[in-house]
Amino acid sequence: MSTNETQLPANFIRQIIADDRASNKHNGKVATRFPPEPNGYLHIGHAKSICLNFGTALENNGTCNLRFDDTNPEKESVEFMESIQRDVQWLGFTWDALYHASDYFEQLYEYAIQLIEQGQAYVDSLSAEQIRTYRGTLTEPGKESPDRNRSIAENLELFKRMRAGEFADGEYVLRAKIDMTSPNINMRDPAIYRIRRVHHHRTGEAWCIYPMYDYTHCISDAIEGITHSLCTLEFEDHRPLYDWVLEQLQTPCHPQQIEFARLQLEYTIVSKRKLNQLVTENHVSGWDDPRMPTLAGLRRAGFTPKAIRDFCERIGMTKQNSWIEMGVLEYCIREDLNENALRAMAVLQPLRVIITNYPDNQIESLEISNHPQRPELGKRIVPFAKVILIEQDDFAEIPPKKYKRLILGGEVRLRGSYVIKCNEVIKDAEGNISELHCTYDLDTLGKNPEGRKVRGVIHWVSEQHAHAAEVRLYSRLFSVPQPDNEANFLNALSRDSLEVLADCRVEASLSNANIDHRYQFERTGYFCLDAIDSINGKLVFNRTVTLRDGWVKD
Repeated sequence: MSTNETQLPANFIRQIIADDRASNKHNGKVATRFPPEPNGYLHIGHAKSICLNFGTALENNGTCNLRFDDTNPEKESVEFMESIQRDVQWLGFTWDALYHASDYFEQLYEYAIQLIEQGQAYVDSLSAEQIRTYRGTLTEPGKESPDRNRSIAENLELFKRMRAGEFADGEYVLRAKIDMTSPNINMRDPAIYRIRRVHHHRTGEAWCIYPMYDYTHCISDAIEGITHSLCTLEFEDHRPLYDWVLEQLQTPCHPQQIEFARLQLEYTIVSKRKLNQLVTENHVSGWDDPRMPTLAGLRRAGFTPKAIRDFCERIGMTKQNSWIEMGVLEYCIREDLNENALRAMAVLQPLRVIITNYPDNQIESLEISNHPQRPELGKRIVPFAKVILIEQDDFAEIPPKKYKRLILGGEVRLRGSYVIKCNEVIKDAEGNISELHCTYDLDTLGKNPEGRKVRGVIHWVSEQHAHAAEVRLYSRLFSVPQPDNEANFLNALSRDSLEVLADCRVEASLSNANIDHRYQFERTGYFCLDAIDSINGKLVFNRTVTLRDGWVKD
């Protein structure tokens, strides 16, 4: 399926590809790829890349591959690979082909042999620390390794012995022979193979040498016939190496690398190493904790694929790194949920109300709309009886200024029901309010009598029919906009990122709540059923976002 490009916002990548197609570059084809390393769960930053790569292919009737960069088995796992596939599909995309860098290990090895035979790669015995020292600095050129001028025959023999497992880890590396005086440090004889005796989840013990990312990535792109290799700005200085490798090997396909600014979202981190630290040190409940910026966490929190795709389109595509306000992402999910979330009533901190003039055994079945602007979403039945529960905050003995809820002697409307008046406040031995005694007006169901002054509308549930629920109020994980700038990012963790309310009551219809649905708890926020902990009849709801942006200062 294609998208009409004239309807899409312009950006520099769309323009480059439009120009390439117009000039018949790459024979007019567009082939992209999304190449994650399976060493963690995908996060919101990856969503930008996913939408870009898969979206670009869709817009241009092209193809997009999913390729796992599985060249570092020490940190990779099948769990991460499976989670990545789930996340891509959840966002609404389907890959044209699924590949792994490990599919190309033999070809990558043969290409390395070719570089050695051309005198463009050599086996080096310097340690990692020595290589760093020899590399020089941004202002000083590097110096050549004593092994740089080994003979081609010796390099070939050593490299084959590396593959055969004759040397210890780190004893040798294979380096590209480029230019130790280059102003670009990435071109100062970068390592392209290292020895690692690590079990690989796909190839087992077949290999004890593994190719480096910069070497693997460009060749993998060429093998797959990628036309536009889209990557973030940190790879801009690596582009000369990307091109150098392909030029020396004279591959039949030479993809075009194009860089764009990575997503930097306030109040989050997107370093996999730091996200892994949060998980392993139990600062969060796992990679799918709803406070995490991972796609699994956002999904569990109730974010929708539509909202995330909309967010990625809104922030645009530029070459300039900048920080995106968290409010932009929250706006996108509010906009989606306001239109699509089913309405329901939930009392998070219950206060008992006895309607003294209501018949003791009477139960009414009230029809209430599931969405005030979406009649096609139907109505639900909400039981009404003599004893109801309201929010503690919806009653005040001494009301603050402009308080528009229930007070002693005052009236409010119950959502979708009657007007009630508070006549008496009952307190326990400690002086705490235990219940209210109210009366209702039979003539006010669904209408306000002329001249009647009602202070406001509040939500409620029938005590007899309500279901117990745990409600988790999630907020931002960090207390500062840019936690990565802190000396220790853990010090920026917010103490208020999670509040658990264990004694909530929700309306009867939510006993059949669906994990695929989103709900607006009236006057409270947007919520979803927790897909992990809602088991054996237990209802656990996660707050996705508040109804309004509480971070905006008036």
